[in-house]
Amino acid sequence: MIKVALLHFCFEDYTIELANSLVKYVDLTLIHPEKVSYFCSNVLDSSIRVISFKKPRIRDPRNLLSMVAMMNIIKDIQPDVLHVQETNDPWYDWTLLLNKMPPLVTTIHDVFRHPGDNITAFGSEYTRRIGFYRSQQLIVHTHQLKNILIEQFRISQEQVNVLPHGELGSLYRRRVSQNIQAREPYTLLFFGRILPYKGLKYLLEAMPLIAECIPEVKLIIAGRGESVRQYFPNGYDENRYEIINDFIPIEEVGNLFQRSTVTVLPYIEASQSGVAALSYGMGTLVVASEVGGLSEIVQHKKDGLLVPPCDARTLADAIICLLSDRSLQQRMQTAALARCQQDLNWSNIAAQTVEVYQKTLKEAGGRRQEAGGRRHKIYGDSNPNQIVSAV
Repeated sequence: MIKVALLHFCFEDYTIELANSLVKYVDLTLIHPEKVSYFCSNVLDSSIRVISFKKPRIRDPRNLLSMVAMMNIIKDIQPDVLHVQETNDPWYDWTLLLNKMPPLVTTIHDVFRHPGDNITAFGSEYTRRIGFYRSQQLIVHTHQLKNILIEQFRISQEQVNVLPHGELGSLYRRRVSQNIQAREPYTLLFFGRILPYKGLKYLLEAMPLIAECIPEVKLIIAGRGESVRQYFPNGYDENRYEIINDFIPIEEVGNLFQRSTVTVLPYIEASQSGVAALSYGMGTLVVASEVGGLSEIVQHKKDGLLVPPCDARTLADAIICLLSDRSLQQRMQTAALARCQQDLNWSNIAAQTVEVYQKTLKEAGGRRQEAGGRRHKIYGDSNPNQIVSAV
């Protein structure tokens, strides 16, 4: 059985569900900073070994000691494969550059920083590329991202593997608070970090148009980031809008999706979407902009609707169409839940991930054999111990 160390600093939901399925296939150890443990409590398979290390804030120089501790954990485990969830942490990137690592697989969730995203650590836009080139294999969630890595970063096509982002509804159903609320037939949800690239302004422009046809429509805006108040200089109708402009406790997230009939993703740029993955698993319908990886995730007129970005009128028409047609809602819900048992199923994704590990080990073995052949040419039939010491 392959021995795998799965290291993550963020993307906790994705890592939890991947780990829960991977442990059925590999000898798995999960490594993460102590502050991430909160997100993983009570939702990880009990057979997964978990090791935590202290990780200060990004600007704290004690990160040097943190990286030493992390490397000592990896050396103690001696994994056949180290699988890292993409980080925006320059301390890790420099550690990766300056240390000998086990055969490395990296999952890249976003190749570039999103427009207007100032949360990313300074310099990480450049240092994170170290992971692109030091990894034997990369995993991305859409073919769009694969093409970017091949065309703009000159990564070999054979090194980039496209695996879907699995559904997250199952995870949040396990986390949901006891008071599960009923589905509200005319409630929309805008969820996640509120940043310019998310296109909230276009959804707010669409709301009066939707209300003309569906007076009962309501929009929940939930997430931190920009102040939502800037979009409502004259105040807002509390019967029309429910605003939670803050971090949403994980046990409350599921209820927001359970209450809502449609999740709206009016993005002007996107690589992939955990929000769509969560919506599908919760049985919440999706209307999204046809940009970037969203056009691969949402199957238009099958399990969701796609609209041109920055077009409030077309966005409004799509939402009106969906809210007005119960039969269409049911067909799309059924299709979305079916995908949760197919390409978005974590067991299937874990099996594909193991194939990437096997490819990585085969490549690493080939390199060792090639290196051994070079040593043999140099040293002939010398004592193997002398060869090792000489090298």
